[in-house]
Amino acid sequence: MAESVTAPMVGKVLEVKCKVGDKVEEDQVILLLEAMKMEIPVVSPVAGSIKEIKVSPGQAVESDTVLFVIE
Repeated sequence: MAESVTAPMVGKVLEVKCKVGDKVEEDQVILLLEAMKMEIPVVSPVAGSIKEIKVSPGQAVESDTVLFVIE
């Protein structure tokens, strides 16, 4: 079953730390988000593989924007 990972707050994508097909572990940092001049790590809520990446570095995101889909 696919799990969507969403942005915890408004910010800008600094770095995407994986690519489609990569295996990830639960609590692994998969993306860095810049918000309020701080780097916020976004972690995988489950173990699985990256099915889809919906954002790119430099992109502004709103709270609850889907960033990744993990299967």
